[in-house]
Amino acid sequence: MVTQIFVNLPVSDLKKSKDFFTKLGFSINEQFTDETAACVVISETIYAMLLTHDKFKMFTPKGISDATKTTEVLTALSVNSKDEVNKLVDEALAAGGTEARPTDDQGFMYGRAFNDPDGHIWEVFFMDMSQIPQA
Repeated sequence: MVTQIFVNLPVSDLKKSKDFFTKLGFSINEQFTDETAACVVISETIYAMLLTHDKFKMFTPKGISDATKTTEVLTALSVNSKDEVNKLVDEALAAGGTEARPTDDQGFMYGRAFNDPDGHIWEVFFMDMSQIPQA
């Protein structure tokens, strides 16, 4: 069985969020998209469901965190090289995202992070398994 992941995120402006993620090269699965939600295809097994606040509230009795002020989750995406890390984060910044933290280069692992328009943090990293320090 192939396991898929659907990260559900509340967004304040669905169109703005869809535009942001398509500028990063991701596509929208229209089959699961309407005026209250959009399905961002990140890979064959990873999806981000962008939900209006009213739609998001249908799935939880808890309040919605303001991701510009608090952090509940860090969504990390692995890519195949440092260049891909830089490309995706640079595209996010050009599309209106903001840098979430300074670049982290540990030699065997390289990562950067950005905030999407709603403040959700996306970490993008490359790990060279052959360079991991031995214990």
